[in-house]
Amino acid sequence: MLERIFGVEKPVIGMLHAPALPGAPGFEGDWERVRARVLADAEALAEGGVEGFLLENFGDAPYYPRRVPPHTVAFLTALGQEVKRAFAKPLGVNVLRNDARSALAIATAIGAEFIRVNVFMGARVTDQGVIEGVAHLLLRDRATLGSVVKVFADVAVKHSAPLAPRDLAQEVLETIERGRADAIILSGVATGQETSPERIREAKAVARATPVLVGSGVTVENVADILRVADGVIVGTFFKQDGVVHRPVDVERVKAFMRVVARAREGFL
Repeated sequence: MLERIFGVEKPVIGMLHAPALPGAPGFEGDWERVRARVLADAEALAEGGVEGFLLENFGDAPYYPRRVPPHTVAFLTALGQEVKRAFAKPLGVNVLRNDARSALAIATAIGAEFIRVNVFMGARVTDQGVIEGVAHLLLRDRATLGSVVKVFADVAVKHSAPLAPRDLAQEVLETIERGRADAIILSGVATGQETSPERIREAKAVARATPVLVGSGVTVENVADILRVADGVIVGTFFKQDGVVHRPVDVERVKAFMRVVARAREGFL
């Protein structure tokens, strides 16, 4: 499935971290600056050689735990549409913290290929409180819209904790079999934090044909080892200037990363 979307096995997806949008506490009053930053980051990622993008309202903290207001949906749709028009690369949408239904609507409207859902099944304790899964509503929305957008679902998502201890393998299995997710995402405890190789192997053992991607903590030093096990990676922090998440994308860091990925792919594909 990933190769059909991205044109390559074990794709690298680069994050488009939008600055605070209008209406968010951190918005600096200049929509054109937000737009220019997202497009500049997309240009740097594309020049560096990534296979896809993932757009999210990263700058909007503190996030709404569930549905975002209409103006957030509107501005994200406008950004996503510009990215799709300017770059011939697959695009995903993530509406933080967990507005998967809006993400699906945006992705379907602009012709994006996938969405990321932070809490797809079960429930997690987060900095926004307890967030419950939305699989039952999201997949009915997808059927109603006749959408072909794929669902990349986090399991044990970063910046969260379980309400009670649960076995990772069982969560992955339920997310695939009962939630009908198209792909699984694993992450570390926070943005930029490494994902345990043991957890990747544990998830892969039960995921079978469903792809497992790593969604945090991927660097030039560990990407070759991660891709030996995982089916793809989502990279944000490492691609930024000096590895600082709020800074613009550094095209030279992207190129260096992709050179390592190319050598790794030659070795195990």
